[in-house]
Amino acid sequence: MSHSARHVKAVRNEEHKGDARKERWREHRLARRAELVQAAVRAIGEHGAEVGMDDIAAEAGVSKPVLYRHFSDKSDLYVAVGEWGTDLLMQRLRPLFKINGSANELIRRLLDAYLGLIEEYPDLYRFVVQRNFTDRPVASDPVSNEKTVIANSLARLLGRYMRALGLDSGGVEVWSHGLVGLVQASGDWWLDRQTMSREDLTTYLAQVIWSGIDGVLRSAGLVLDPDENLDLLDETYLEVVPDEELD
Repeated sequence: MSHSARHVKAVRNEEHKGDARKERWREHRLARRAELVQAAVRAIGEHGAEVGMDDIAAEAGVSKPVLYRHFSDKSDLYVAVGEWGTDLLMQRLRPLFKINGSANELIRRLLDAYLGLIEEYPDLYRFVVQRNFTDRPVASDPVSNEKTVIANSLARLLGRYMRALGLDSGGVEVWSHGLVGLVQASGDWWLDRQTMSREDLTTYLAQVIWSGIDGVLRSAGLVLDPDENLDLLDETYLEVVPDEELD
């Protein structure tokens, strides 16, 4: 092998090693960042939605300068915590989109999962929704992103049912965004007031949601029993996808 060939091989080996080191360092930083987000969630649970960076740093066992090495500012940490909450919510909702049982069962289990999560993490919910922690406008709003993902999922679900029933599915996105707004606003009110149980709130919201769906169906001459098992799309799972991938 010529000197030139050996030199090229050596350079390539060094580049490969350098890339591997960069990837390991990137993975380490991502893992460390995730640990700090978990610490922030714990600090919010202990100190409430008005938690400060000092509280979060203390919970993580690091200094504030170390915290800022992983998050450019408070808003960056706020977005990361919001994304953590959104991921947790979707982990709980996604399996429930399995289409089986009755319409009432589907509606109630989705409502109960959402309300159960904000009841379990009330301060985290307030932290993300109230946005008091941010010190600048954020490019990615976790609340808006969460609402869009859930609304898109509902739109796909309702669209499949409408088409299976031979009905116009053109309004499903409007309905879905409206339903998400209804549930979120009701959840905000409930967390602040706590004047009824989660079960009662779930029942009332399920009644309102079914009344809307029932009205659309009746206007097309269809009457469905909300407690009758639905097998139109049995064993079909709904995939949660971004806007641009919707049918």
